[in-house]
Amino acid sequence: MAQGLLQKLLEQKGRSDVQVLSAGIGTLGGLGATEETIEVMRKEGINVSAHMGQPLTPELVRHADAIFCMEQFHRDEILSRVPGATQKVYLLKLFRAPYRVLDPNIADPIGLPMEVYESCFMTIKEAVERVAQWLETEPEKSERPEEKR
Repeated sequence: MAQGLLQKLLEQKGRSDVQVLSAGIGTLGGLGATEETIEVMRKEGINVSAHMGQPLTPELVRHADAIFCMEQFHRDEILSRVPGATQKVYLLKLFRAPYRVLDPNIADPIGLPMEVYESCFMTIKEAVERVAQWLETEPEKSERPEEKR
């Protein structure tokens, strides 16, 4: 959901210079989006029906300028695999949050009712809009936005 939405927002802003990829720490790859995800995104005018998951590799981590994780354990796992990535791995929900966040995690809705997918999307949407806004300013790689907990 985050990848599809960020791509749409960047496209609307005329930003074709940013590559957005989605990868999982526990996937073997090749799995498509769930029917619930496809439906939630269709309502937003975004087609993710062709999306295929891919595993997160150390090469992807090293080449990324910023990595946004849904949950703390994802961030921990990435940093255990590539310890030098600390300055570019963020929790999506915390990224430039204008308020104090009590739970920094965005739980995976897989296997849960459509309402959970919709709620998850709204949380993702709020955070991804902040990422798109940050990218609009073309930040320097050394700039590390503050995260509020």
